[in-house]
Order: sequence, then C-alpha cells, then structure tokens
Amino acid sequence: MAYVRAEPVSCPQWAGLFGPPAEVSAGGPLMKKGPPADTSAVFLWSRPKDQSFDQIFTMKNHERLANLALAGLTLAPLIVKVDPNLNVILTACLAVYVGCYRSVKPTPPSETMSNEHAMRFPLVGSAVLLSLFLLFKFLSKDLVNAVLTCYFFVLGIVALSATLLPAIKRFLPKPWNDNVIIWRFPYFRSLEVEFTRSQIVAAIPGTFFCAWYASKKHWLANNILGLAFCIQGIEMLSLGSFKTGAILLAGLFVYDIFWVFFTPVMVSVAKSFDAPIKLLFPTADSARPFSMLGLGDIVIPGIFVALALRFDVSRGKESQYFKSAFLGYTVGLVLTIVVMNWFQAAQPALLYIVPAVIGFLAVHCIWNREVKPLLEFDESKTTSSDEADAVKLSKKEE
Repeated sequence: MAYVRAEPVSCPQWAGLFGPPAEVSAGGPLMKKGPPADTSAVFLWSRPKDQSFDQIFTMKNHERLANLALAGLTLAPLIVKVDPNLNVILTACLAVYVGCYRSVKPTPPSETMSNEHAMRFPLVGSAVLLSLFLLFKFLSKDLVNAVLTCYFFVLGIVALSATLLPAIKRFLPKPWNDNVIIWRFPYFRSLEVEFTRSQIVAAIPGTFFCAWYASKKHWLANNILGLAFCIQGIEMLSLGSFKTGAILLAGLFVYDIFWVFFTPVMVSVAKSFDAPIKLLFPTADSARPFSMLGLGDIVIPGIFVALALRFDVSRGKESQYFKSAFLGYTVGLVLTIVVMNWFQAAQPALLYIVPAVIGFLAVHCIWNREVKPLLEFDESKTTSSDEADAVKLSKKEE
C-alpha cells in the first residue's frame, strides 16, 4: 500500500476536470499555485442518476460512526476488560466496514485485479510464507525481525498517514489540501515525489506511532498499524469483477486450509513474526496473553465485500448486496471463533468466511433474480467508459 495520493491528479484523462496540470522543476520542489481543484464535476458524474445526495451523506456519516466505534474499541482494553472473542469479531467487522465505505470514491479505480493475478495470488502467498518459515528456521529470529521492523516502519508511516489524511484535511486550510508540491531529485531526474502539506501533517502522527511500535512493540501500537494496513488494503485494492473475486477467494480458501491443517508453517510464522501482520487482543489467560487474527482474514474477504458495496452504488440503489456480503463475513467470523474455542486449536478463518460471504451473496442475488447483472459487473470496463463520459461532461461545461 505504498503510494502517494496527490490532488489534483495529473492523469491526462482527468486534467480537464481538475484544472491545469502542475509544472515540474528541474530539481527541488515546486508547488502548484492557482485556483483550487474543482472536483464537483467528477463527483456529480460518479453519482448515479437516481441516487440522492442524502444517500451519499448517509454513507459518509456511517463511515464516521464506524471510525469512532473502531477507535473506541481499539482503546477499550486499556481501560476495561473486554472479552477477546467479542473484541475479535467487532474489530474485524468494523475494519471491513470502514474499508468498504472508504473504497467508494468519486473517481474509478486506476487498476483492477485480473483473473490471472487472482489465480497466481495463492501461489505467490505460499512462496512468501514458506520463505519466511525458512528464514526463521535458519537465521536468527532477532535479525529477521529487526529487518522486518525497519520495513514496516516505513510502510506503516505511509499507511497511517493515508488513513488519517481524510480526517486531518477537514481542519486544514484548503490550499494545504489542493496545492501539490512536486519534488524532483537533482541527480535522479526521472524520480519524483508528489505530496501536499496536509500529507506532511498526516505523516507526523504516523511517524510517532511507528516509532512507538519499533521501540516498545506494544500490542496497541501493533493494532493501530495493523488496522491502518487493513483499511488501506480494502480501500485501495479492486477485484474488478465478482468472477475474479470468486477465483481469489476460492484459491485462498484452499491455501488457508493447507497451510494451517496440513503443515505447521503458518502457525509457526505467525508466532515468530514480530510485525503488525496480525491483530492482538489481550486475554486474562497468562499462559496465552493474546488472541490473534491475521490481517489477511480481514483484507481478503473485505475487498470482496467492498466490491459488493461499489456494485450497489453503481446502480444507484441501497446497499442490499453489501449487507448480505457483510452479514456473511460476520457469520463466518463468528463460526470461526466458535469452532476455535470448541476444539481449542487454531483455525483457518477463510475456511468459514469464504463460503459464508459467497453463499450469502449468491443466495441473495438468486432470490432477486439478478445473477446476470452481478456476474457481468466489471469495474475495469466501466472505468474506461466512465472516463470518456467524464471528459465529455467537462467539455460541455467549458
């Protein structure tokens, strides 16, 4: 999720909508001044014809409430005793909810996952998992974790600043949000970085939390970083279509079962890997002080649930399929916790979450007799057609 979100965008397709492009200097920073970016045309274009502004503001209010609930739940164990099972369920569901609503943007996704990428994903994941297992087996655990801590320190600053940016922008002057600073390195002219002052401000608390995690490895710092990774993953990743999503979930369904039930690799890496790739939930058991939930059990189903929400928004209807997919995720996660406590053993969460999410969504669309429009929905195709419509709209306004 290492990316820079800069406004106004510099893509030629959107130049007419956001104003003139920024100039680039031969070396050093150059700030684009002039009129602030006008995104109203894009916003109006992306809004379905029969979707009222009240619905859009309702979505934003839901997102804000979920953000507050997630923040309160994350801090609650510092003050009161929270049942770890309930904490796992509520935290994961709120993270998915927030990520899904943040994935609904006024501009279409720039890149979507293809079927080939979805099929290769479990293979790549298996290679990475096995490599980490071998590293921990043959190298010093402290050395591996030290290198990974440095990596996640940088990645965490980017993820946290991007997560906090929308809230911080509301309290900053408009030029700080709109004027883009382009930094081109003197000896590497092909390398440039675009950012705004508001992004610099957002990076300050991100740096603080990352430094706290690197020095103390406190469970709260771990969870703050982990939740930022989850929200950014769900917000930024686009499956493109439900067919691609089904392929990805099916592949990771097998992946999770194999590496948890048939090998000790995943459990061993999860216990040895001292990095924010899992959420930690304090327990009253001194022998097992924390319950754990991997970030993949939140992000992977979350991007599928987010696709269902964007499908609803694209049709200008209430979030009916989002509700069924989100309910499926909740039921699958609850079932995971029940089985884990029943057998007192680690469980592959995707074993229960994947059938529940796909099953609930499938039953709902079959009941509504809307299987065809759901299967034909493809964000990669609507992106190109929507871009053409946006350009036409900007020309008419000119």
